[in-house]
Amino acid sequence: MSIGLGILLVAIGAVLTFALNVTVDWIDLDLVGYILMIAGAVVIILGLIFMMRRRRSISTTSTTADPVAGQRVTRTEDQVTPPEV
Repeated sequence: MSIGLGILLVAIGAVLTFALNVTVDWIDLDLVGYILMIAGAVVIILGLIFMMRRRRSISTTSTTADPVAGQRVTRTEDQVTPPEV
C-alpha cells in the first residue's frame, strides 16, 4: 500500500509541477509539486525497505495427533534469518 501511495504522490507532484500553468499569489505550485515528488520517492523507498524486512521471517506451523492423549497438537515456530552483512 505504501508503494501505491508513493506513486500517487509522485504523479500528483508531477502534474502540479509540469502540467499546470496556474499562478497563485500565496503559494508556489511548482515547489509544492517538487516536494510531493520527493515525498513520494521517500515513501516508495521506505515501502521497499519494509517489504524486504518482512520477507526475512519464516513461520512454520505443524499439526499432529498425540497418540497417548488422542488430542490434536499444534506447534508454531518462527525463524528469523540473520541479516546479511
